[in-house]
Amino acid sequence: MRFVSPALKHVVYPAMAGMGWLRRSAPHGVCVVTYHGVLPEGYAQRDPALDGNLVSAEMLHRQLRLLKSNYQIISPEDFRSWLGGSIKLPVRAVLLTCDDGLLNLITDMLPVLQAEGVKCLFFVTGASASEIPSELWYERLFLTILRAPAGKFHVELPELQIEDELAGAQQRRAVWWRMVQRLSQKDSDTRAAFLATARRTWCDSLSADHDTSSTPVQRRFWLLTRPQLLQLQDAGMTIGAHTMTHPVLTQQPLKLAKYEVFQARSVLEKSLGRDVWAFAYPFGDSSSVDSKTIALAREARFDAAFLNYGGGFAERFDHFAIPRVHVISTMGLAEFEAHVAGFHNFLQRQAGRNLPGSSMAAAS
Repeated sequence: MRFVSPALKHVVYPAMAGMGWLRRSAPHGVCVVTYHGVLPEGYAQRDPALDGNLVSAEMLHRQLRLLKSNYQIISPEDFRSWLGGSIKLPVRAVLLTCDDGLLNLITDMLPVLQAEGVKCLFFVTGASASEIPSELWYERLFLTILRAPAGKFHVELPELQIEDELAGAQQRRAVWWRMVQRLSQKDSDTRAAFLATARRTWCDSLSADHDTSSTPVQRRFWLLTRPQLLQLQDAGMTIGAHTMTHPVLTQQPLKLAKYEVFQARSVLEKSLGRDVWAFAYPFGDSSSVDSKTIALAREARFDAAFLNYGGGFAERFDHFAIPRVHVISTMGLAEFEAHVAGFHNFLQRQAGRNLPGSSMAAAS
């Protein structure tokens, strides 16, 4: 759930963090935290729903220092060993993860991790096994919709037709998510053809869209390539799989979903020359993960698979539905700790609210 009342955010959480109550109240077990990258310096943010998952380098430093001071950041390999029952974890153990595999992980996030001396489990798509940089299709779609003219539209392929209407920013976000769900039902070639057709449909308004000659824009939107994955690995980081192309798996026919999950592990292991033992569900909210997708992660023989909500300390959980604290740019330090300690989720449960955030807010 993304909404936090001003009283909790600015009064209650800071007071509890300042008194040390949050860390003292944290139960035994492990907490998994997930990021999506660091905002590159010089990048002009497009929309909160698009860029709100990326934190500043300064805030990442502050969050890691808080965790190092009051908790115990563990390595991904220690987490794997703990899952297998071969080691015990320290009190208040925290695992760092990061989804999507954006270029800024190398240029902006890795230097912070190295400065703080911590390890992270990075989930990347199969596209990062390539030598050629690419982008996430659903982010390209978001940018296209943001700049498209207002009014009704009709985009048609032989195998797919989408009609809708564009108006204000909030309504465009809703249209974007409906289109993400529809396009996830198709293979990656069909999605690419649809995006090309949509851009031609709106060409007069898109001439200045997404200038990738800008280095900050490249660092924001480009995905890592194989040499950069190897650089992360050589720096002591662990690489996990995040499907081939990041669709909504629950929208896909079983054959396509199985390809996305199984092929991602295969191409990444071949590219890295190392076992890829962890998987993160794309988007990872309750509408994007179901029993079918969980079964695929098990069948693909991963050791663990991660959600994108419900995080906080736990001693026991389904190894293929591991909850995580989803860090967003608007989280202050005290709010971050309230999520890590599990107090935020405790309040939500007491209030009878569903914990998963909206799919748009959890676009991982």
